[in-house]
Amino acid sequence: MAHQIITRRAALKGLLATSATSVALPAYARNKPIKLGFVTPQTGPLAIFAEPDAFVLEQVRRKVADGIMIQGARHAVEIIVKDSQSSSNRAASVAQELIFDDEVDILMATSTPDTTNPVADQAELNEVPCITNDTPWQPHFFGRQGDPQVGFEWTYHFFWGLEDIISTFTGMWSQLETDKVVGALWPNDPDGNAWGDPAQGFPPVLAQRGFELVDTGRFQSMTDDFSSQISAFKKAGVDIVTGVVIPPDFTTFWTQAAQQGFAPKVATVAKASEFPQAVGTLGARAHGLSVEVWWSPDHPFASGMTGQSSAELAAAYEAATGNPWTMPLGFKHALFEVALDALGRARSTAPADIRDAIAATQYRSIVGLVDFAAGPVPNVAKTPLVGGQWQMQSGKPVLKIVEANGTGIATQAEMFAI
Repeated sequence: MAHQIITRRAALKGLLATSATSVALPAYARNKPIKLGFVTPQTGPLAIFAEPDAFVLEQVRRKVADGIMIQGARHAVEIIVKDSQSSSNRAASVAQELIFDDEVDILMATSTPDTTNPVADQAELNEVPCITNDTPWQPHFFGRQGDPQVGFEWTYHFFWGLEDIISTFTGMWSQLETDKVVGALWPNDPDGNAWGDPAQGFPPVLAQRGFELVDTGRFQSMTDDFSSQISAFKKAGVDIVTGVVIPPDFTTFWTQAAQQGFAPKVATVAKASEFPQAVGTLGARAHGLSVEVWWSPDHPFASGMTGQSSAELAAAYEAATGNPWTMPLGFKHALFEVALDALGRARSTAPADIRDAIAATQYRSIVGLVDFAAGPVPNVAKTPLVGGQWQMQSGKPVLKIVEANGTGIATQAEMFAI
């Protein structure tokens, strides 16, 4: 028997048709609440990305406590949060719950392709407006089989791309005298596969810029033995280590590297080195680690939602939580900025009108300009990226910007060898 796939939109059209003869509701009741569905890895190995969630959600809930205006009508706002548990399958499952059970008006997600891709796929399939960030645009767009000539209809994403991080990393490395031999730690996940892609990832650009690449192949996350990688790096004379590795894996690698006498001049590893909590556990071994910086208190941007500068947002977070600021703080804040801005410009609360308002976004956020019309591919807006290096000060890791990468963002220190 043939089966027909019924999307959420088709189901809702049918529901509207059957309710056409129902008794008219009072005017105040017809202003339905706007529901924002937010998928985030609150538990599991990616949970460090979700640490700012509670603070940002409290900020947003205060902002919309009296509702939002859409075409002269005030609507209450409800935010429904789902934990992806750092699992792609779970992310897809909770996205379906938000679509079918909660009937959200906008679906949102952050924190690596493991979260953003399955959520966006569900939104696209079921014709639900969707905004995501905190995944390089290539793993997000091409990881979902996006066609640059066509794009997507319902899903929009803002972040930097692999071209930006390659430029940032090589810009930092070029400040030092090295043998330009790079050892790669790329796991078998959407990020690792994209970064190591022989056509669109690091390999061709590193070759063009005179770096020799030592790639031992993909490994499974949460491994407990990096001896084979360390041995290969030592044998090849690697003096620069790079990768995109979850914090537990880099801690294991860096500890075993010390035990096995491997001491590169540079270690620039995304994900793991982005968080003061993670690098802080390494103690003195954190000094000199380098990483891309997507947002910091020193970025010259302000929030259109709260009016806070980047420095003020970071200070408010630290005062409220007692924790150091982290890069996801700015992007989670910006995610809700963009969503609320689009809702305020929407012609109505109809899904297509909300989608069109998102598509027309040209908004100056806490992470910079978000302009979905600017590309580099349909449905994607790029934000600036710089490079930073950790310095241990009074026993605490402090991140200093050392590479501006053509953004105009000020540098604070010079790169040094580990």
